[in-house]
Amino acid sequence: MVTVSELYEARVRAGQLAPDAAQRGVLPALDRLVRDLVATPAPAPQKTGWLSKLIGGGQSAPAAAAKGVYLWGGVGRGKSMLMDLVMEAAPLSQKRRVHFHEFMQEVQAALEGVRKTGQQDAVRPVAKSIAQNTRLLCFDEMQITDIADAMIVGRLFQILFEEGVTTVTTSNRVPEDLYKNGLNRQLFVPFIGLLREKMDVIELVSATDHRQNRDEGEQVWFSPADSIARGHLDRIWREETGTAESTPLVLEVKGRKVELPQHVGRIARASFWDLCAKPLGPADYLAVAEALDLLLIDSIPRLSQSNYNEAKRFVTLIDALYEAKVRLIASGADNPERLYAEGEGAFEFERTASRLREMRDADWGRG
Repeated sequence: MVTVSELYEARVRAGQLAPDAAQRGVLPALDRLVRDLVATPAPAPQKTGWLSKLIGGGQSAPAAAAKGVYLWGGVGRGKSMLMDLVMEAAPLSQKRRVHFHEFMQEVQAALEGVRKTGQQDAVRPVAKSIAQNTRLLCFDEMQITDIADAMIVGRLFQILFEEGVTTVTTSNRVPEDLYKNGLNRQLFVPFIGLLREKMDVIELVSATDHRQNRDEGEQVWFSPADSIARGHLDRIWREETGTAESTPLVLEVKGRKVELPQHVGRIARASFWDLCAKPLGPADYLAVAEALDLLLIDSIPRLSQSNYNEAKRFVTLIDALYEAKVRLIASGADNPERLYAEGEGAFEFERTASRLREMRDADWGRG
């Protein structure tokens, strides 16, 4: 069995990774997790016959689960890369890596389906369904800002842990800062204790933002968002689409329509306000990302408390594009690092700015 440490050092020797003392300091915990996963027997299939229900009351005993890892720290420090090494090293077929936003969208949709059947407890069957096919869940970028997610996440994860699911999570925040200042946060606080109990909470303290060191390809970010920038985007649009006539892109998402004003094939163009001034959510942006290989966005403004809702939507949009490896070309009021300088939301935007920088890589989205 290959270890996470061995995979890491192999990539360093191949020149694919720059050696980082902070990353190496986390490797023993990740090696431990993979060893424990191998040593922990898989949960036995749940018996559903009348005799088992008569004897056990229809409730299965808690399954054994390896202790997970909650890896947090600044943007660009290599958290997602380390999690990917865990996925590669874990010799399991029942494993999944997913962005936390996307996972919670799936959960909310599943809950809605169960509730339609009249069941009062919708969380348990949804959690059991997830656990039935998954022993290792890797969540990228755990952040909880939606009250609907905050109110069900504690019980959901409690059942997942009981069912023998091990989790690895990356986040920019220590658990105590999740859903910070959120509505009815006191109902969320027990979830923090659950994370501390079921996972090793490790801070990745590195002085290096590895995304800053990537080689940039052709210019894909133009600032300020003036007539010159618009001319550049016009030129790129012509180069990418040729003489094909563009039409609006209309996507059906949960019974509503999401529209981008121009598209040709899997290439689309829209303004910031087309995408972020409307009441769109994660499911809408995931649908946009799934439909496209290249998106051009015009006129991203400075972000602050005055356009906080639009800024939150932009963060969610970039998360969706990033996870789907969609190429992005855009014009903005300033460079990404200076778009959201201060105020509520500025901390969260550091991750978005870092991702925007990474998306300038010459090979981004090309394979």
